[in-house]
Amino acid sequence: MKDKDKPIYLLLFVLAFTVNVAGINVKFFTDDPGLYASIAKNLIYKKDFLQLFTYNRDWLDKPHFPFWMAMLSFKLFGISVWAYRLPALLFFLMSAWYTYLFSRKFYGIEAAFTSVLILMTSQYVIMSNTDVRAEPYLMGLIIASIYHITNLEERFTLKDLLLAALFTACAVMTKGIFVIIAIYGSLLGQLIFKGKFTTLFSPKFIGLYLLTLIFTLPEFYALYLQFDLHPEKLVFGRHNVSGIKWFLWDSQFGRFVNSGPISRTKGGGDLFFYVHTLLWAFAPWCLLFYYAVYKRAREVFNKVQLPEYYTLSGGLLLLLLFSLSRFQLPFYANIVFPLFAVITAPYCYQQLSNAGSKFRSINLWIYAVLFIVLVFVINYFLKPDGYTFFAVDCVVFVLLVFLINKRVSDQPLKTFFTVCAAALFANFYLATVLYPTIASYNGQITAANFINQPQYNQYHVYIGRMESNVFQFECNKPVNYLPTEEFAKFDGKQNAVFYMTQYSLNYLIANHVPFRIVQSFQNYSQERILPAFVNSATREKLLDKVYLITSPQPLSKGDGLK
Repeated sequence: MKDKDKPIYLLLFVLAFTVNVAGINVKFFTDDPGLYASIAKNLIYKKDFLQLFTYNRDWLDKPHFPFWMAMLSFKLFGISVWAYRLPALLFFLMSAWYTYLFSRKFYGIEAAFTSVLILMTSQYVIMSNTDVRAEPYLMGLIIASIYHITNLEERFTLKDLLLAALFTACAVMTKGIFVIIAIYGSLLGQLIFKGKFTTLFSPKFIGLYLLTLIFTLPEFYALYLQFDLHPEKLVFGRHNVSGIKWFLWDSQFGRFVNSGPISRTKGGGDLFFYVHTLLWAFAPWCLLFYYAVYKRAREVFNKVQLPEYYTLSGGLLLLLLFSLSRFQLPFYANIVFPLFAVITAPYCYQQLSNAGSKFRSINLWIYAVLFIVLVFVINYFLKPDGYTFFAVDCVVFVLLVFLINKRVSDQPLKTFFTVCAAALFANFYLATVLYPTIASYNGQITAANFINQPQYNQYHVYIGRMESNVFQFECNKPVNYLPTEEFAKFDGKQNAVFYMTQYSLNYLIANHVPFRIVQSFQNYSQERILPAFVNSATREKLLDKVYLITSPQPLSKGDGLK
């Protein structure tokens, strides 16, 4: 790496960090972050960090680790959307750091810098740092585990043993035991290709497996305490539900074959789902990643010794598992993006064959142009309230491209830097303009702000459907669940307000159930960003309403009823 290129790398690191944290204070516009943040908030309300609840009901769907991190952040900084995102962003930075360490160890400093930039500019990585679920945690924990395992494989140290076991256990307590496939699968592939398979059963690795199990015991204990000790609890519509069995089987293999208590539409998964999903999720690097995998696979087939086999083994093995699964979601692949970044990095700046160079240049420039055009098209139709962020975005992008062209002489590196700039340009716009616009049409937020007014302090709050978790999080008081079908049976003598979607209200009307509307709120109910919503001229057609209602009994004067 030339010394004159280092300032460009460092500048892009700073800008990439800025873009990844730009959405830290954007209100939730999808349901899952609202659910996870609400569960973490309930840990504080109930002063119990071992049992997970939503709407004051037992919740069994994900392990505890992300909720513990969010709860700790809430304890330190107060309950807010940015405090929920903060620990996830720290684990994202951890993934960038360990990607750097891993890549530098096997490929050198230029590959390390490049792989980190690939990771920090990947489309769904940036999106997941605003629309936070479990993926930022897993990215950091998986690559950190693998890095310390690589050290342990070469030379035993207590530090690497403890950190590898701890990070692996935390990953398991984030998403379940399937993450071991990426971590231990990478080790398995490395040892097989190096002809050292029996090392898997050496004392240091047996110690790693045992320590990982020990560090995972808090998860087993929490599940046992909340569910296995209480067979009378009704979970998934039945009694005698074992939390430990769910953790070891239903949440993993049951979901894999789509037969667990939480499943998607029936039928087989799409074997090529992640092949085409990565085209945008790992944009703008996906096609170059496929090229890199092809080249690496040829080298393996021709028995050319590679610097390491961890990335190919762990990344592709888990991607294959996801592809075979019948329960597929786009963000699942995020967790191995650090491995993909390491695989792709050398092919961003190395001299390739004439055909390889043309392929690299064409596909990267296509992505760059698409990013730029997309921003201007969205902004034209969106017609946001202000243009400050858009103007700043454009100015910084133009100056950055000018600087790259002036300072960088190597053509592959110039292309790489420019594509990074285009990806950051697009995602800064999304985080500062598009996402806040979507959130401003979320009726759950405005409804919660309404009920948070002082005159409603003595009111109990209920919800008719469990899909409105942003409302649950934004409310400054506990929200209880009462099925819409049971609204007519509710004792209207107590002060209570019910949050209802248009669907729920239509049910009450169709069944002639009396109610009073406290207030209605405009709402965009879709989680997908539909073109008709982006277009300000057609946006109104996609909007419905959500409501705060009460039972029809007379209430005190000045209660705000309409």
